Amino acid sequence: MIKKIWNKLPEWIKNRYILTLFAFALWMLFFDQNDMINQYKLKSQLNNLIKEKNYYEEQIRSTNQELQNLLNDNEKLERFARERYLMKRNNEEIFVIVSE
Repeated sequence: MIKKIWNKLPEWIKNRYILTLFAFALWMLFFDQNDMINQYKLKSQLNNLIKEKNYYEEQIRSTNQELQNLLNDNEKLERFARERYLMKRNNEEIFVIVSE
């Protein structure tokens, strides 16, 4: 049965170098530690990490810009302290309204 199938195959498929190359390619694509599936997952993970890095770098730039604005303008610094840390002047009262 196998001999009949083997005899019907074209000669170029029966070449041992072609068979070896095919086996090697099959091994590298599916069975190796660094197969194509793992390479795709790693590439996807790398792209996600690059996006996160860009996001955090943008956040750092905006925070540094905000810091420079606060350090250079006393009115902005006072507003920031009042909003974030509920600081007040001596003659003021603060009412915090919490929405549910």
